[in-house]
Amino acid sequence: MELLFITLGGAIIGLIARYVLPYRHSHGSVLIPALGAMSAAVLWVALTWAGMKWNGGWIWWITLIGTAVVSVGVDLVLGTLRTRGDERRLHRLTRTGIPSTGV
Repeated sequence: MELLFITLGGAIIGLIARYVLPYRHSHGSVLIPALGAMSAAVLWVALTWAGMKWNGGWIWWITLIGTAVVSVGVDLVLGTLRTRGDERRLHRLTRTGIPSTGV
């Protein structure tokens, strides 16, 4: 049951990151919330396997803060790379151009 709660918390953190950070125009609307949910679930399971108790406070804090770091980091890196790639592609397309047919 706790895994469900932490996954929902990760999705909410990802949703907040999507709408607070720039570059939301450069990727899909579900990418960062889904990444938040996934990273929260993976962190929770890894910490559980490492021996942390689910009813302790540290596992919750580590998972939620780790999820926030992953969501923010991926959003910023992915947005930067995508924007740079789009600018390079636009420059290449406008530089080479398409030959005019005279119509």
